[in-house]
Amino acid sequence: MGNFIIAFKEPMLALSNAPYRGGLTRAGGFFFMRVPKNYSGDYRADCLAFERENGLENFVGFMTAADIGKVLSIAKSGSVTAYVTAGITNPAIAGEVPLPWKPGTINIALLINDGLTVGAMTNAVMTATEAKTYTLLKLGYNATGTTSDGIGIFAFEGEKEWAGTATEIGLNIGKVVRQALEESIKKWEKTRRVNSFNPLLKPVRKWRMLKGRLKGSS
Repeated sequence: MGNFIIAFKEPMLALSNAPYRGGLTRAGGFFFMRVPKNYSGDYRADCLAFERENGLENFVGFMTAADIGKVLSIAKSGSVTAYVTAGITNPAIAGEVPLPWKPGTINIALLINDGLTVGAMTNAVMTATEAKTYTLLKLGYNATGTTSDGIGIFAFEGEKEWAGTATEIGLNIGKVVRQALEESIKKWEKTRRVNSFNPLLKPVRKWRMLKGRLKGSS
């Protein structure tokens, strides 16, 4: 699978930082488009060409250098479904100067089959980001994300005003983001054969990985 496309049965309200049709808009669907490592092309033109080549219209577009077929993970809970691709060669901690850039992105698209206000969709971004950071720390990554993460919230326009961690929608967002992201990271690690001495991993994670290797060689 080189790319991934989801078409909605009817247009949905979209709030995202996607490179293609990001911001607040109405969308017919979304796509994850794979690009080469160290990509430096015209992303707007390339996404538009991708949209036209695939017969799409008004789609929100995300980009990644990760092998989508190998890292894509999907999780569903209640009215929320998460679609996640992870690549963490470009980790960062919010508020600290990042290391020299490398290609690597976490893309999270949340499809919410419910009616939300724009405020609630913004709340959903916050909840998903908290779940993303928790998952990274839980897995031993000393990072809050990467410098190029993408997130998109897709929902119907409605009256629900909140999607924080104390709400049912927020609870489902947290569950699916944590499940799909953890699964995607583990898939990505297998493709990368992660170096157990990666300085961006916490000491406890490095020790566990080293211990596992030593046990396997005995």
